[in-house]
This record gives sequence, structure tokens and C-alpha cells, in this order.
Amino acid sequence: MEDENELRRELIQLKQEHRDLDGAIQALELMTYPNQLQLIRLKIKKLTLRDRILEIEDQLTPDIIA
Repeated sequence: MEDENELRRELIQLKQEHRDLDGAIQALELMTYPNQLQLIRLKIKKLTLRDRILEIEDQLTPDIIA
């Protein structure tokens, strides 16, 4: 049960970080001459976070045998 609560806390934190990165990416894209290297790094980090979020959600979702 404690592991589940820890995963849920991590999930909340990762989702917030994912939203923050989304905002940073949008702001960078609105610039006249955005730093493309920084933009790519942020997008890669966002994808990495998404993968971890999906992994945690999968662990928290009970297997349903149909």
C-alpha cells in the first residue's frame, strides 16, 4: 500500500513537470528565433516523462482478465 501511495505521489509530480515542460516548449516556439537545440532537449525530456507516467499508470491499474 505504501508503494502504491509513493507511485501516486510520483505520478502527480511527473504530470506537473510534464505540464510545465509543455508551457516552456510553447513559450520557446513563440519566440522569433527559438533555440532549436533547447527545444529538442525539452521535447525529448517531455517524451521521457510521458513514458514514465504511462509506466506508473500501468502499474497502478489492476489487470482485468476479460
